[in-house]
Amino acid sequence: MGDGGQRRRREYCCVALRFFLLLCFGEQVSAQIRYSIPEEVKVGSVVGNVAKDLGLDITTLTDRQFRIVSGSNDDLFKVNQNNGVLYVHKEIDREALCDGHGACLINLKMVIEHPLEVHYVGVEITDVNDNMPSFTEKDKLLDIPESTPPGRRFQLPAARDPDVGINTVRVYKLNHNEHFDLQIREIGDDKIPFLVLQKPLDREKQSEHRLLLTAIDGGNPSRSGNLNVTITVLDSNDNHPVFSQELYSVTLLENVEVGTVVVKVNATDLDEGVNGEVEYSFGSELEPKVYDIFILDKVSGEIRIKGHVNFEDINVYKLDVHATDKGQPPMSMNCRINIKIVDLNDNEPEIEVTSLSNRVSEDSKPGTVVSLISVSDKDSGINGKVVCTLSGDVPFELKPSYQDNMFSLVTKHKLDRELVSYYDITITATDCGQPPLSSFKTLSVQISDVNDNRPEFSKNPLELYMLENNAPGASIFSLRASDKDTNENAAISYHIVRGESKPNDMASFLNINSDNGHISALKTFDFETLKTFKFQVVATDSGTPLLSSNVTVNVFILDQNDNAPVILYPVSANGSAEGVEEIPRNVNAGHLVTKVRAYDADIGYNGWLLFSLQEVSDHSLFSLDRYTGQIRTLRSFTETDEAEHKLVILVKDNGNVSLSATATVIINAVEPKEAFAASDVKSSVKDDDENNVTFYLIITLGSVSTLFLVSIIVLIVMQCSKSPDYSSKYLQDANYDGTLCHSIQYRSGDKRYMLVGPRMSIGSTIVPGSNGNTLVVPDHRRRASGEVRANLHI
Repeated sequence: MGDGGQRRRREYCCVALRFFLLLCFGEQVSAQIRYSIPEEVKVGSVVGNVAKDLGLDITTLTDRQFRIVSGSNDDLFKVNQNNGVLYVHKEIDREALCDGHGACLINLKMVIEHPLEVHYVGVEITDVNDNMPSFTEKDKLLDIPESTPPGRRFQLPAARDPDVGINTVRVYKLNHNEHFDLQIREIGDDKIPFLVLQKPLDREKQSEHRLLLTAIDGGNPSRSGNLNVTITVLDSNDNHPVFSQELYSVTLLENVEVGTVVVKVNATDLDEGVNGEVEYSFGSELEPKVYDIFILDKVSGEIRIKGHVNFEDINVYKLDVHATDKGQPPMSMNCRINIKIVDLNDNEPEIEVTSLSNRVSEDSKPGTVVSLISVSDKDSGINGKVVCTLSGDVPFELKPSYQDNMFSLVTKHKLDRELVSYYDITITATDCGQPPLSSFKTLSVQISDVNDNRPEFSKNPLELYMLENNAPGASIFSLRASDKDTNENAAISYHIVRGESKPNDMASFLNINSDNGHISALKTFDFETLKTFKFQVVATDSGTPLLSSNVTVNVFILDQNDNAPVILYPVSANGSAEGVEEIPRNVNAGHLVTKVRAYDADIGYNGWLLFSLQEVSDHSLFSLDRYTGQIRTLRSFTETDEAEHKLVILVKDNGNVSLSATATVIINAVEPKEAFAASDVKSSVKDDDENNVTFYLIITLGSVSTLFLVSIIVLIVMQCSKSPDYSSKYLQDANYDGTLCHSIQYRSGDKRYMLVGPRMSIGSTIVPGSNGNTLVVPDHRRRASGEVRANLHI
C-alpha cells in the first residue's frame, strides 16, 4: 500500500505539472484544454476546474447552463455548475474503455449559453499496472523426439497483458536446467518466447523435463505470470514439417462473405509415410474470438471466414498455425499469420446541429454565422474523414473549425431576398471512403427584405417597327419594366424623356400611360418624309429612395403602298396619259416604237412597277416589255395591216393591294416618204408638247430630288448621332431600268437589308420570314456610316 500510494502521488504530481504547462502555453498551442488522469481513480476525484481554466465567471454557470453535451457514452465525467469543476463520475477502466496501445483520449464538448459558447476538453486516461501477465493455459505439453539436434527451437505460448506501454510484458524467464535455454523473438509488437534445445536429449536417461516459464511486465512494482512446461522425450521421428513461410501477412476487407478463403498455409515434411503426412491446427493460445471468425481446414491448410468480420471490433488478427506430422512421436512446426483487416466504408457520417438562427437579413455581411455544425463517422482513416458540402447554389458556405469535423455555416456573399426569400439548406456530409457514404440534414432559413433593386427592362435598346399612316392617338407600342422588390418598392411609373431644344424631336408627338407603359402616337407618320427616330423612356419605382432606369426605343417606319404609279410619258397637252406615235411601214421586227415611263413614290415591292397590255388592236404586231415599258414590233407590216393601232398599257405596282395607272399609245403606220416629210412638220408641232412634257418632267424631278436631298440630310444626322452597334445604313440604288423609282438599302447590326425594285442584284437572297420586299445583300464593300447614293432612271 505504501508503494501504491507513493506511485499515485507521483501520477498526481505529473497531472498537476501537465495542467500547469497547459495554463502557461495552452493559449499559444491550442484553444482546447486537455487534462490527464490515471485509470481507476476514485469516483469524485477532481480532473480540473474547467471554468477557471476557460476564464468563465463562476457565478453565472448555473444561469448559463454550463454542461457537457458530448463525450463518453457512460457519463464518466460530470461538471459542477456551482464551481465549474470537472470530476470523475464513474470508475474508469482504461482497458475496457480503449482498445489498443495508443493514447486513450476522451473528448468532451462543453456548452454554455447566453451567449452560446462551445468549448472542447480532452481527458487522457493513463494506464496503471493493474493487470498481471497471464497465459491462456496453465500447462504446456511438448513432445520432443530424442533425435532432435541441439539448436532446435520450440515456440511457447506468449503471455497476454491488457496494460500498455511499460506496464505490458517486457521479459520472460526460464528456470535453470541443463538442456533448454530461452530465446525471445519480437514479431511486430509481440515478444514470442522460444524454447531452444542446448543439449541432446536422451529418453533412456530422462523421459520427461518440467520447466517453469515466467512472464514479467515493466510496471513498478512489476507483476508476473507462470506457465508450466512439460516436455516428453519421444522416440525418433527426426524430420518435422517446414512451412513455406514463417510469417504470412494478409490483408482482408471487413464484411467479407462467409466461406471466403483468407490464406492457405503450406508445410512439407521430408519423412515418408505417416511421418510425412501433415495436419494443421490453430494454436491453443489464440483469443476465443478467433475461433468464431476463422476456420482452418486441417488437411488443405486453407483458412476460411466463418463469422462476421468487423474492422471496428478488431483491426488485426494474429494467428498461430501448427503443422504436425503423423509420425511417432509426431513432430510439429509453427507459423504466424498476421491478418490486417481493411476498413470498409460501412458507416454513414452523423450530422449534429448545435445552434441555428433561422432568419437572416439580406443586407447581412458575408461571414455572418448562421449555425454551428458537428459531424462524426465511426469508420477510421480515410473512411472516417468527412467532407461537408452544401447542396445547390446557395449563398452560404461551411467554414471548418480548428477541431476536426466541426463547421460553421456562414453567409458567403450578399443575400438577395428578391431573388430568393427562403432557403432550404441541405448539408451533405460525405466521407472519403470508396464508395463514399453520405448523410443529409436540411436547415430552413428566411431572408428578410430591404429595398435594393431598381426597375429593369428586358433589353436595351428596344426596336419598334410600325407601318406609316398610323391613326393619331392609337397605341403603337407597349413596354414594361420589372422590379425584383415587392409591394411599394415594385410599383413602377413611366415617363418619356422630352428634348427641350432638340430639333425634330419626335418624343413630343408621343404619349405614354404612366401606369402600364402603353405608348400612343399623336400624329400620323409618313415613311416618305420620316424613316426612323428614337426616344427614351424612364421607369421609376416607389421605394425609398427612388430607383429608376431608362431604355432607348429605336423606331423604324415601314412603307405602305399608299402611292399610285404616275405616268411620265406619254403625257398629252391636256395632261392625260395618251400619246401618238408614227412609224414607217417598212420597219423590221424588234423595232423600238416608244417607251412608257412611270414613277412610284413608294419603295421596294410597293414601288416595283410592271407593265402589261390591257388592250391592243393586233396582238401579233406589237409587244410590251413588262419591266422596261418598251413597245417593239413583233414582225414587219403587211399590206393588210391597219394603219392605226391603239395600245392601252396598264402600269401597276407590287404592293399587297396593287395600285395602278393606264396610258394610251396610238401608233400610226405611214409610208416611209410620208414619215420622213412629216417629221419636219411634226417636230415643229411637237415643240410645244415636248416643252410641256419637259416642264412637267423638270417639276417632277425637282420634287423628287428635293425630297431625296432632305432624306439624305436627315439620315446623315441620324447616323452621326447613333452608336456604332445600333446604327443603320441607308443606301439608295437603282435596281432596274425603265421605271422612275428608287430602292433603299440599310444595315442593322450584322445584317444588311435592301428594299428592291424589279431588277435585283446578283447574289441577293430573300431573308426567310422577313418583309416580302426586303433582301439581305452581301456586304462586299464597307461604307462609312453616313454614306448614301441614289439613282433615278428615266
